[in-house]
Amino acid sequence: QVQLAESGGGLVQAGGSLKLSCTTSGVIFSTKAMAWYRQAPGEARELVATISSTGNTDYKHYAKGRFTISRDNAKNTVYLEMNDLKPEDTAVYYCNSGHMRGIYYYADRSWGQGTQVTVSS
Repeated sequence: QVQLAESGGGLVQAGGSLKLSCTTSGVIFSTKAMAWYRQAPGEARELVATISSTGNTDYKHYAKGRFTISRDNAKNTVYLEMNDLKPEDTAVYYCNSGHMRGIYYYADRSWGQGTQVTVSS
């Protein structure tokens, strides 16, 4: 059974930084692509960033230059470092394991509980 546990969220002022972590179990982590999603109140869950099993990364346009996704296969952990945070980044952030087909990420069904990020203006 796949389990994902996100942590690192919190309340931060605009312009601040946070680093989210997601530890996984029940999968062969090094073979999986990983992703971060977020869901703001009243909005659909959206893909923020992906990292392939070989370390290739991709970002939603608003995350480019501000967010960095990385992974540590020895720790079965994926990270999302977020800088220059804006109030519109306020959301629950979720990680997900999946796989890549070309440039497209396909999410597996399992989700963690998410971690709340709140950015005050």
